[in-house]
Amino acid sequence: MTVRVGTYNLHGLRDSLPALTRVIAGLRADVLCVQEAPRFGRWRARRRALAAAAGMRLATPGRLGGVAVLTGPRVRVLEARSHALRVFLGLELRGLAIAVVEAGGARLAVGSLHLDLHDPARVHHAAEAVALMERAAAPYGAAIVLGGDVNERPHQPAWRYLAGRLSDCHEEAASRLAYEELPGGRPEVRPVERPVGRAGGLTFPAARPSARIDGVFAAPEARVVSCGGADAAAADLAAASDHLPVVAELRLPVG
Repeated sequence: MTVRVGTYNLHGLRDSLPALTRVIAGLRADVLCVQEAPRFGRWRARRRALAAAAGMRLATPGRLGGVAVLTGPRVRVLEARSHALRVFLGLELRGLAIAVVEAGGARLAVGSLHLDLHDPARVHHAAEAVALMERAAAPYGAAIVLGGDVNERPHQPAWRYLAGRLSDCHEEAASRLAYEELPGGRPEVRPVERPVGRAGGLTFPAARPSARIDGVFAAPEARVVSCGGADAAAADLAAASDHLPVVAELRLPVG
């Protein structure tokens, strides 16, 4: 079963909502991890309205940390929860939103995470998030997929921790070899170029991206088919948020 899981920092809905809606629709995600979702005022109504406009539903409760998980029509939500992460004095409160979902018989636990600008907090929260994801996934036999704004580059400690426990879908897609069967059953191995989006995987800042700080990370049983961006106009991508989205196509075992 193939499932598309994405991640997108919404920049607090401070930019063009029509452009943002078009970009989200262009991801064609079955599950979307969002960061900097509304947290104040009519936050729940605003989250639901955005999801509905893009053909999705708000799956997770709570507003802590501005993280949430949205789901598409192919997906059934089995359980949804929000967790507060460890408090670091003087820093913004951070959270983890988790939705355990089923799509075509495949089960996955999807988490949305937004790490801090403070180095020690990022590393601690990355480890805390993985542990929470493992606990959420275990009762359902679900594959773990974590999407988020890591607020650091792939060579830095928190990203390295996440990529050590889970696969960095961008890297996995970029380096994967495709195996084709020739007539007579003889296998052939050939390199395959995987789509990584207009920015070559870079996600920030949206208008002129120079850093890859957002990513999707998946457990080994979720085989990475491709990883890229939204099928959206460059003008919409620049107008929708200060980040670019990432979406991974994953092949999961059924049953």
